[in-house]
Amino acid sequence: MLIKADLHVHTTYSNDSLITPKDLVFYAKKRGLNACAVTDHNYLEGAYKIAKETDFLIIPGMEVSSVHGHIVALNVKELIPRGLSAVETVGRIHKAGGIAIACHPYVFFKGCLRNNVCEAFDAIEVINARAFPFGDSVKRAEEAAERFKLSRVAGTDAHYGPQIGYGYTEIDAAEPTVEAIVEAIVEGRCSPHGQKVPVYLNASQTVQRFKRMVKKFSHIDS
Repeated sequence: MLIKADLHVHTTYSNDSLITPKDLVFYAKKRGLNACAVTDHNYLEGAYKIAKETDFLIIPGMEVSSVHGHIVALNVKELIPRGLSAVETVGRIHKAGGIAIACHPYVFFKGCLRNNVCEAFDAIEVINARAFPFGDSVKRAEEAAERFKLSRVAGTDAHYGPQIGYGYTEIDAAEPTVEAIVEAIVEGRCSPHGQKVPVYLNASQTVQRFKRMVKKFSHIDS
């Protein structure tokens, strides 16, 4: 079965995201996806909660802050601690039953792994739709995927509903289950697709974040 999934989405369980669980499902379906990975920063419980509350296929995960950069962990059954080395983090992810993805490894302004990408990973995020510089990051990630023989995936790194689906992975899974999806990724039965998130959507996200901040402080003052 062909699964079309955005493998890098943050919800309001991440402090910097505006995406509610309802927004996630709405925009994922609008973009023609049939699955999404919830990958909040150093937090796992929200992903499993969302998965239980919707019929839409949610791949539980988290984005772990290692000392060498950010790593997406999919299908882990326990929280992966932050602050470990990249290799230690990958080991903990595997021990917890998950797979480790080197996310946005060659970008500016994010926790990127760069030279810490290695064969210990299961996959590399070749396309991150919010990466800067976009073209160079895709090129370098493709080169690393070839060098270390890693599966190629894509995600948006969405923090705002309308951004969802600009980066997505097509996965040839045996069935529409989380276990079948991660197995297919490890085996390389997947391909990355997508494009850069339009500037106007990133600008709109900034405006919405500012409005949320103003509302929050107005509530505190009152």
